[in-house]
Amino acid sequence: MDSKLTREEALELLRKYNKEEFHIQHALTVEGVMRWYARELGYGSDGDYWAVTGLLHDIDFERYPEEHCQKAPELLRAAGVGDDMIRSICSHGYGICSDIEPQHEMEKVLFAADELTGLIGAAALMRPSKSVMDMEVSSVKKKFKDKRFAAGCSRDVIRQGAENLGWELSELFEKTIYAMRSCEESIQEELKKLFP
Repeated sequence: MDSKLTREEALELLRKYNKEEFHIQHALTVEGVMRWYARELGYGSDGDYWAVTGLLHDIDFERYPEEHCQKAPELLRAAGVGDDMIRSICSHGYGICSDIEPQHEMEKVLFAADELTGLIGAAALMRPSKSVMDMEVSSVKKKFKDKRFAAGCSRDVIRQGAENLGWELSELFEKTIYAMRSCEESIQEELKKLFP
């Protein structure tokens, strides 16, 4: 798996179409989570590919929300992104804004973790620490059951994502918390540089 883009080029491309700190933070989070999962699941040598795919997964969402996953191939192809990565990026919207089904384990992880990082991130903001470092699976389960909490995070997608991976929900929650812990500090540092 070859991303054809360096991390710096990918970040520059993301920022060309995304200006809001919220969207940049989400992209950085999914990037870090995907890198952690690549290592955890035995794909360490493909870590850069997994991470860049995570970084760019919502490239079209801020500017073209009505064309999410439809506009992405055009933007990515123009920047020299390969077809494999474009396919993987579009597969994260399967059943919502894309008909490309996640096939590879990396695509299944992206599909499952994307929505879940939003839910966990929102839950972390409710904590005194404002951090995932002291987040527990039980807290995520509680927030997951409350449909009014982070209502934009689809519980159906998260459930389907866990099922696609052959995992229980609690396993997906636990792994994704660990993944978010692995990158929380570096994301905060990067955001301070990007949004001084």
